Amino acid sequence: MSKECVSLPGAVGPYSAAVKAPPFVFVSGQLGMKDGSFVGETIEEQTKQALENLKTVLEAANSSLEKVVKCTVFLKNMNDFSKMNEVYATFFTENPPARAAFEVARLPMDGVVEIECIALT
Repeated sequence: MSKECVSLPGAVGPYSAAVKAPPFVFVSGQLGMKDGSFVGETIEEQTKQALENLKTVLEAANSSLEKVVKCTVFLKNMNDFSKMNEVYATFFTENPPARAAFEVARLPMDGVVEIECIALT
């Protein structure tokens, strides 16, 4: 299988933003950051930005949110699940992808949410 790495500026570690392995693209976890800083402290603000970042990476990989087949959501606090869902639902309005959500002890840069996905190319 061949693979192609998609890199965008702003990664917080030594990894690719996405890896294309047709017919899939695997997108690394996206935080609610823009220009190196969190867009806000709330779960709603960070979820929206994480999904905007996911959308940007998918487009750079010649894919889109409409082609997402699986998402994984990592939450700092599971009590934020319903608020995250409200924002998430505005990005996946029809035929939402499969998804898992987990509470984790800590996220990079002390974010409150991180979202990764697998999409079709």
